Amino acid sequence: MLQIAMLGAWHVHAPDYAAQLEAHPQTEIALVWDHDRERGQAFAAELGVPFQADLTQVLGNSSIDGVVINTPTSLHRDVIIQAAKAGKHVFTEKVLTPTLLEAQEVAHVIQETGVKFTISFPHRTMPHNLFAKEVVDQGLLGQITLLRIRNAHDGTSANWLPDHFYNPLECGGGAMIDLGAHGMYLSTWLLGRPKRISSMFSHVTEKEVEDNAVTVIEFESKATAVNETSFLSARSPFSLELYGTEGSLFVGGPAGKVQLRSSRVPGAADGWIVPDQLPQALPKPLEQWVAAILHNEQNPFDIESAVQLSELMEGAYRSHRLGRQITFPLS
Repeated sequence: MLQIAMLGAWHVHAPDYAAQLEAHPQTEIALVWDHDRERGQAFAAELGVPFQADLTQVLGNSSIDGVVINTPTSLHRDVIIQAAKAGKHVFTEKVLTPTLLEAQEVAHVIQETGVKFTISFPHRTMPHNLFAKEVVDQGLLGQITLLRIRNAHDGTSANWLPDHFYNPLECGGGAMIDLGAHGMYLSTWLLGRPKRISSMFSHVTEKEVEDNAVTVIEFESKATAVNETSFLSARSPFSLELYGTEGSLFVGGPAGKVQLRSSRVPGAADGWIVPDQLPQALPKPLEQWVAAILHNEQNPFDIESAVQLSELMEGAYRSHRLGRQITFPLS
């Protein structure tokens, strides 16, 4: 039975990861740490486990096998490095770090220590997105020219996001670094290496961080991705659109369907078709982390993928801040 320490209850997904650990037959939550004592004690009481105020003692505890990190993004670098150096396997909420330099520092320690590392990229486990990946890899749309992803909710306009999600020092940003991260890692997964990036962020509700955001990315493959996100969109379904020289793919939207039209797919040349069967969902990222620890199974949500996301995100924020396109690799 793996003994897991929950490091931080800052992120809104911390209870979800705790529930996954509690449901897993081979994991047990041993304790909670949080740099905010009151928040940590409340979370520990909710889970029925001890609270430990000293991170050094947590990481020095030989009975702890791994840590699930839901601290402010600003603490990720230091907490992950400390955990890895202590020999603890690491699962972390996205993003890894706000900057590429910090991400590279984390990656160096992860690779040096050899601990099992996983970042939470849940959209890469979902059947509709796995189908999109198959379509791209099999060339069913010809040369991909455009990818559009919209992932948005009404967390700000409906006032259900916690106040600390608007703290730029803790978060590193707003809607794009949080919710928009899903579109970012899907973009690189589908299209490869980015070439240049341009962003436009808005502060509609006059928060310190952006609440409405669009980033446009050109890839080395010459495809363009438009990544849209918002904390102000009520009843906004996830949508992914892929366009190529031989066809198009629509995922989600109001109908919640996967629809394909392509000259390279029998039956889809003259009209839209709905696939008979989508790929089977992959295990959740946290479950894949546990399997990597226990059985040395391959984990696709590795440190390299995490670094790529941080590089893309830093480029997006640098573009908005400077009001110009940013080219990759970052310097």
